[in-house]
Amino acid sequence: FWDAADVKVEGNPELQQAVRFALFHVLQSGARAERRAIPAKGLTGPGYDGHAFWDTEMFVLPLLTATAPTAAADALRWRVTTMDLAKERARTLRLRGAAFPWRTIRGQECSAYWPAGTAALHVNAGIAAAAARHVRWTRDADFERDWALPLLVETARLWNAVGYDGADGQFHIDGVTGPDEYTAVIDDNSYTNLLAAQNLTAAAAAARRWPDAASALDVDPVEIEQWSERADRIALPFNHELGVHEQDRGFTDRATWDFQRSARDDEYPLLLHAPYFLLYRKQVVKQADLVLAMHWASDAFTQEEKARNFAYYERLTVRDSSLSASTQAVIAAEVGHLALAADYLGEAVEMDLRDLEHNSGDGLHIASLAGGWLAVVAGFGGLRDAGDRMCFRPQLPPGWTRLRFGVRITGQRLHVDISEGTVTYTVEGTAPVAIAQLGARARAEFEVRPNKPVTRKWKPVKAITPTPTQPAGRAPQPAPRLS
Repeated sequence: FWDAADVKVEGNPELQQAVRFALFHVLQSGARAERRAIPAKGLTGPGYDGHAFWDTEMFVLPLLTATAPTAAADALRWRVTTMDLAKERARTLRLRGAAFPWRTIRGQECSAYWPAGTAALHVNAGIAAAAARHVRWTRDADFERDWALPLLVETARLWNAVGYDGADGQFHIDGVTGPDEYTAVIDDNSYTNLLAAQNLTAAAAAARRWPDAASALDVDPVEIEQWSERADRIALPFNHELGVHEQDRGFTDRATWDFQRSARDDEYPLLLHAPYFLLYRKQVVKQADLVLAMHWASDAFTQEEKARNFAYYERLTVRDSSLSASTQAVIAAEVGHLALAADYLGEAVEMDLRDLEHNSGDGLHIASLAGGWLAVVAGFGGLRDAGDRMCFRPQLPPGWTRLRFGVRITGQRLHVDISEGTVTYTVEGTAPVAIAQLGARARAEFEVRPNKPVTRKWKPVKAITPTPTQPAGRAPQPAPRLS
């Protein structure tokens, strides 16, 4: 595991220690799950009563798929073993397909709070995304046919049942709750819509690759074509006056929360001090939502749109969830705010080492720790999944002199070594790995052959907006440094 997964940071020993601490606990939580859920607290405490959430697929499994793919496959197989319960849940909601639970241990929905539970259908798109990602990164054809295909098909059917064709020609998904739990039961949540579109596209592609297995699931060509066609027409709300995407339709028209008062009256986290009735009506973001969409649906946004969106939502996001900092780190790095990205990385991986939320006694925040890996690899490494190859955009934050990390891709070990101005890619294995490196104006595509390192130059991203500010009292605290 460590040969492929270790992250080596030169220039910040505190973060080096914290990232390895994070990797250890994520591995411990998932390596021997063996077709059982990976709880939000792993094996470290009683928080959340041992329940698993959408955190698993969107934060923990990217790390495990890239470093311990057997463990990731087992976690996805567990989801398939609960399919009958997910189908039953869908029928209860008068929907087709599978509606996986928001909060569970063995497959039943254990959340009684419907705006944050039942309405948070994005958990299904997250499960589908994890299954499709696992197939792309491992090229495991048997896994795709036997395990991923049923997940993709039944979740695609859910979106077909929930969404509708609008008079504007777009495919809309209304009445849902996105990752931001301070904004509930809304229409066209951008994150949900974009991942639902990915779900529909992946289901169609997998069904075409495995026609006999798809036919056994009662998939026909008309259904496949409808999935593809609706994915192409997914609604993505945009405020043309402000020049930013909306977290959901009409979000930017709402009144803004009084952050100065909340800071003055020591009201954070808001969920412990303010009624949800007030939160739901205001522009205030509990955790990265539109920003999360920019990470996992990167191609849906231009670089300029990402920069403007990040600046806009940064001033509204209070990070009352441990899931937020790592995603903000990823996008802060992508749009050129490297010092801010490093601070968010520190918050993600030191969430429990510094007990930042004063609740680590209930167990560690496993998704935040896994998110720390994402902040390093997808943030400063710039890793993005282009389908046919891995893409990188290397950078180093202030104070770092070198960053090294590895991922397992298509059965090979790819090592990335970033130093000032250059990056070296090395493959251990028996086959070449196709990758791409993104630059300011161009994308270079090439193969890295086993034991034949490839070195390329890189330049830091030039920020096109001033360093964004956060709500009063909610700026990330720079991680302490050893003397």
